[in-house]
Amino acid sequence: MLSYDSALTTLAHYILDGEISKHATQSATLSLIDSIACALMALKDPECTKLLGPSVPGADFRPLGAKVLGTAYQLEPVGAAFNVSCMVRWMDFNDTWLAKEWCHPSDNLGAIWALGDYVSRLRLSKQEQPLKVRDILHAMVQAYEIQGVLAMDNSFYDEGLDHTLLVRLASAGVGAKILGGQRRNFKRAFTRLCRWGVLRVFRHAPFSATRQAWAGADATSRWVQLALRAMSGEMGCMKALSAPKWGFEAVCMPQTKGGLALNELGAHVIENVLYKISYPVLFPIQTAVECALILHKQVAPRLDEIAKIVLTTQEGVEKIMAGGGQAYQRLDREYSLAYPIAYALLRGHLCTDSYSDMNAKNSFLQQLMGLVEVQVSPTYTKEAKEPHKRAIPNALQVFFKNGTSTQKIEVKYPLGHRFRREEGLSALQQKCQNALKKVYPLKKVAQIETLLGNQDRLENLDFNLFCDLLAFV
Repeated sequence: MLSYDSALTTLAHYILDGEISKHATQSATLSLIDSIACALMALKDPECTKLLGPSVPGADFRPLGAKVLGTAYQLEPVGAAFNVSCMVRWMDFNDTWLAKEWCHPSDNLGAIWALGDYVSRLRLSKQEQPLKVRDILHAMVQAYEIQGVLAMDNSFYDEGLDHTLLVRLASAGVGAKILGGQRRNFKRAFTRLCRWGVLRVFRHAPFSATRQAWAGADATSRWVQLALRAMSGEMGCMKALSAPKWGFEAVCMPQTKGGLALNELGAHVIENVLYKISYPVLFPIQTAVECALILHKQVAPRLDEIAKIVLTTQEGVEKIMAGGGQAYQRLDREYSLAYPIAYALLRGHLCTDSYSDMNAKNSFLQQLMGLVEVQVSPTYTKEAKEPHKRAIPNALQVFFKNGTSTQKIEVKYPLGHRFRREEGLSALQQKCQNALKKVYPLKKVAQIETLLGNQDRLENLDFNLFCDLLAFV
């Protein structure tokens, strides 16, 4: 008699029976604050806002719909999930997890937010108790852990697949829990991972596309839909992972011995996730930009004398596209290795506007990009993989044509790292405050800040009331 794949059973057991500590819940609050800031920042970009709202004009879903923060939209949960995750991910300023497969666990917030608000309003319509913010924070802990742990020992990049596969898996699991599913519903939801393969061609020049900014939103919204189907009794596929020839492992991971790896699940990911606080750049080179800014004053007067710029980094960073020149679009520059380093050396800062077409035309910038050389350090690679460190090490040194050089500047932990959490906490709070002020009246900003700063009050608030506070209707 067939039984479900053991990995799917393990995931279901973790979601249903796993305990969430106070520290993990507090860590999830930081991620919620960061995600709210990222979502609100995205509202200033018309390229993002044109993707928001109902699937067709007028298709709001009141009174039971989920509210989309910073807007007047109230949508059915699939659409709301897309909206929220699209906003969180759009500016590429959301939290990050670096492992064999780099990913963004906050991509799952759309599913958690949408289903949490929908279920709360549905319960109230039946005179039942709504979900609390604490329930949302616990769901975040588990979604982060599922996505992050699978990313630690599985590289879909090497198979040409996109990491949003993990968003789908995590969103399906926690989505089924929010909907009140039983163990069989979880397994049915999980098996749908194998039915939606995603190629990552859209992330690489010259084929890069704006899908990079909403691929996570697409993944989380699809899995809200499939979690709902699992709850309705739609059957699953017991051997979706391991079935010979047709299963996920045979089709998508044919070179991986032992199939999909899954280690112990707890709260490691949410407690060690990385926050992008300082620079809008891929997380593996956050510290490289910090090095470049330190060197700026030495290098700026001698641009014509530079022979080479040597970046020493961890294994895997060299996979980042080296594109970003004048012939490429903005997306290529944002996902480039050489562009942000060269820009920081040249200008002494790096912000969202640094990637504009106008800035990209600078001749010195083009010259510097061509001089960046990459060296992989075994020590840095080891430190990046050590669970107790999870370093993001980079070093930068500039060599001149006359044989001299700058000192080698090394930074191992960025501001958003756990080892710099105290230093980064005030910066994270400032990031959120700045975002709030651009969307809400000052009186509401003060209300939101007070709530987010009171852990007990926040956890015990009805989640639908939290969504009301952050919406405009």
